[in-house]
Amino acid sequence: MNLKVIGASTLVAWAVAAHAQSSVTLYGAVDTGLLYQSTNAPNFQSKVNLGHVYELKDAGIFTSFWGIKGAEDIGGSYKVNFRLQGAFASPNGKLGLSDTPTSTAVFNQQTTLGISGPFGSIDAGRQFVPMIFAMADTDVRGAQFFGSILTAWLGLNQAAGWQGTSTNGAIGALYDANAIVYQSPKFYGASLALEYAPGGVPGQFQGGTRESAVLKYSNFGLNLSAVYYNGHDTNPFTTTATGAIITAPSTGRDNNRFYYLGAMYTFHDLSVSTSYSIGKNPANGSHDDFEMISGGLGYRFTPFFKVTSGFYYLKDRNVSSNQSNLFAVGAEYNLSKSTIAYAQVGHVNNRGNMSQTIAYGAPVPEGTSSTAAMVGIRHGF
Repeated sequence: MNLKVIGASTLVAWAVAAHAQSSVTLYGAVDTGLLYQSTNAPNFQSKVNLGHVYELKDAGIFTSFWGIKGAEDIGGSYKVNFRLQGAFASPNGKLGLSDTPTSTAVFNQQTTLGISGPFGSIDAGRQFVPMIFAMADTDVRGAQFFGSILTAWLGLNQAAGWQGTSTNGAIGALYDANAIVYQSPKFYGASLALEYAPGGVPGQFQGGTRESAVLKYSNFGLNLSAVYYNGHDTNPFTTTATGAIITAPSTGRDNNRFYYLGAMYTFHDLSVSTSYSIGKNPANGSHDDFEMISGGLGYRFTPFFKVTSGFYYLKDRNVSSNQSNLFAVGAEYNLSKSTIAYAQVGHVNNRGNMSQTIAYGAPVPEGTSSTAAMVGIRHGF
């Protein structure tokens, strides 16, 4: 009897210790809303105006996603961490885009394994590029999927030929596969993130490689961000009008460079933001050379209710007639700790060959103005 008690006690103690040292969490969010847009295009580069659209749409604030994450304490303040995360469209259940045009992936956002400790963290695998967090931290609209610094930056990619059929952008990046990212701890409010992604192209050391650096400061209500991103052989795919996919050979060309400077200041409940950035193709500067300027203003009326607004201007530095400006305003109300109700409206004025969108995934024809409005709910779990 004593042996049974001792054995059971040992098993329980081992289980408790194992539970204390490691954990696995299932998490995610579902974001669905009703979108009205006055003009709509069949794809991101089309001059065809299909007219207005009214639809149930994903991602009024951010895309719907789900993931699994875990951490194991290995002692000495060090942990081994993993994260698997993928986006999906809430209206129809389709999985998010991958790096290859028209293909989807279960975990298209993050598939990382890493270690963290007093030195900071190192994560390897497909993941969000550090520049995206730097942009979100210095945008009153928070880099949302409706009328924000994110949709403006995607407008630069559309102007550079990105067709929206994969996550490979021509300027900067939202995700990078095969990436190694170091994130430092904060030191008096300052932090550093460094990224390197080997391309894995035989015979081409720089073929498909990515590197970036992000310097951030956050203290006393002030957020500052500086970004440098550089890519070789980025956006290698072209999808023809018939749907055929053409893949450009890897040459190691330095063809994707993005600079960003941003600031946001919050005083009590009032927030103000601004940014300036340049996106270009160093291998062919006469083809792709753009600038982006943003400004934002927001106010939190109560702990549960806030209103944010933003203005985003794009300019082709090679062709002065190619310009675009977007204005968006949104209101969010926290129904609970996990649920947000939102309403937002935006207007974009595209001139020349510009086709900046208001809401991600709702293309606007080139050189066309459009107005959009969306109401919806986002629930996290």
